[in-house]
Amino acid sequence: MEVEELLSSLIKINTENPPGREKELALFLKRVFDAAGIANELMAREPGRENFIATVGSGKKTLLFLAHTDVVPAGEGWNVPPFSGEIRDGTVFGRGALDCKALVAAEAHAMLQLAKRPGLNGRLVFAATADEEVGGAAGVKFLLEKHPEQIRADFCVNEGGNAPYRIRDRTVNFVQVGEKGVAWSKLIARGVSCHGSTPDLGKNAIALMGRAIDRLSNYKPEINLLPDVRQLIQDMVDLKGADLTVTPDTVDRAIGLFDDRAFAAYLKAITRMTVSANVIRGGSKTNIVPDYCETELDIRVLPGQDEGYIRRELNRTLGNEVEIQVSYNPPSFSPTSSPFYKLVAGTIGEVGGGAACLPCLSSGGTDSRHLRAAGIPCYGVELMAPGFDEELRRLPHARNERIDVASLRLKADFLVRLAEKYLAD
Repeated sequence: MEVEELLSSLIKINTENPPGREKELALFLKRVFDAAGIANELMAREPGRENFIATVGSGKKTLLFLAHTDVVPAGEGWNVPPFSGEIRDGTVFGRGALDCKALVAAEAHAMLQLAKRPGLNGRLVFAATADEEVGGAAGVKFLLEKHPEQIRADFCVNEGGNAPYRIRDRTVNFVQVGEKGVAWSKLIARGVSCHGSTPDLGKNAIALMGRAIDRLSNYKPEINLLPDVRQLIQDMVDLKGADLTVTPDTVDRAIGLFDDRAFAAYLKAITRMTVSANVIRGGSKTNIVPDYCETELDIRVLPGQDEGYIRRELNRTLGNEVEIQVSYNPPSFSPTSSPFYKLVAGTIGEVGGGAACLPCLSSGGTDSRHLRAAGIPCYGVELMAPGFDEELRRLPHARNERIDVASLRLKADFLVRLAEKYLAD
């Protein structure tokens, strides 16, 4: 089975989370790996949320290939049915084509190839896990709590890197070495209900929330320029040939040099806390003034921006009309000075034709944060073939998600080479 055929089969299995339903996909992988004679097992915190783990080789060294099998809801308005897995004109279409079933397919395909080759002096573990899109409680967190020996490794390759960026005549690849902290939080407005025909007798909680969201839309976060982030942006500015020194005062001018909206938005996101009001609930009936309204916020923070910082910023912006509930997970990092980083970056350089490779910080969250907290270094990759469609940068979690076959095959090639380099000694 070619890697694009494998991805197509994975996309056809609907694993929208919520609710997840990753079991069918895990069973599909089990059938494939059983047919290849590769040891594997399923593990689940609860029925229907199975994680798939396969292992080849033995020895002192262990490399972990990690990718998640759940996807965000597809929504409406697709040009191609989101779970068709259609392959057309060198492209695979469907929800998860980028996030993250492409990596599942590439890792599975690489392992199937490596299992046929002698000379692996160590263990290669492939973990296709559940529940990443809502925090990983039924996936990586469950495995670390109940079966840590199954995914313990010297280092891990996971999602999280940025797609390559072309500057003048140079291509820059990226390795994700850290990610912002995640603080999915909630605002609550409490009012007084009454009959909708006499609204002056009540206090409309939705109106209170509306004022709070309006204030949030005007929130201006302070710039926090981490040394590694400053160096990343400076390197990109230098490659552009611009005469500009990146500082907190000039960083927005530096970001403005990049025409690609998705890349510029990414650079802006890794230089400050971001707050996005994404879900709102309130009201029960047209003729009742609502006494309750809540809004869910997606807040991403940098090192030094802890729960206290988040509360201070929200209180400063919102005042005291709404209650604030904060759920905080800190940022996570893996060292760039380690031989593991150098191996990943070097192998990317090889398959990428000698392109430059820079460490980056992810604006979003991945399961890498759980592994890093357990002492396992993680490095995120997002290799794409030369000439890939730049629109793909905007498509994770969006309609019409897709990936070109050439990029998919490049990912699998990179993974094979990386495992051979690390486990062949």
